[in-house]
Amino acid sequence: MQLLPNLYMFRFSVGHAFLWRGADGLTLIDSGVPGSAPAVAAGIESLGLRPADVRRLLLTHHHTDHAGSAAEITTWADMAVYAHQADTPVLQGQEQGQPPLLTDWERPIWDEVHGGKPPQPAAPVVVDHRLDDGDLVDLGGEPAVAVAVPGHTAGSVSFYLPRSRVLFTGDTIARLPDGTVILGVFNVDPERAAESMKRQADLDVETACFGHGEPVTHGASAVLRAAVTQLGDRSSG
Repeated sequence: MQLLPNLYMFRFSVGHAFLWRGADGLTLIDSGVPGSAPAVAAGIESLGLRPADVRRLLLTHHHTDHAGSAAEITTWADMAVYAHQADTPVLQGQEQGQPPLLTDWERPIWDEVHGGKPPQPAAPVVVDHRLDDGDLVDLGGEPAVAVAVPGHTAGSVSFYLPRSRVLFTGDTIARLPDGTVILGVFNVDPERAAESMKRQADLDVETACFGHGEPVTHGASAVLRAAVTQLGDRSSG
């Protein structure tokens, strides 16, 4: 799915991935569940591009549906992997991730998705660049700002392209099938997750790309701010 002249979405049943085409090659944002690498490669080739031209892999967080194919994808080429420093030990297989604090309404969804069991970790992947808040990543002539958005995981990070007004939220924000934008679910710290959502709503965004749900391709800032207002109304209620 083409979102912009140089931005594409690889839609999966769980955990979308995105491709940015820059002047020096390709940047992949997230990798899908384990076993997704062939489908991502086929998607890249369908655009007349080469998987070997992926220069960077940006990971929004350590969960398997976003980092599950990262290790396999890094075998395609000499590419650099970027992730927040707080999630790096989990991505590299050195630590286990924190379990989420499930609300009553989230628990049945969790059990349906995971069969009541914690998900298996992704295959370890070496993180070449451990990001902190405000770090810049050059996407081949297009600067991307790493925005620390903890709460879903300790090291969740979104990537904001101020020039193109594009935001990749990972799982910090999601969109339901009916189009409603909500706070992402299964958070290790729901209060920090809500604050991270508010921070992203303050950015100047035209296109918002979520880890789950369809992107908002026009006027995303207004949509995100409205979602934050609804979040506040539910909290006060």
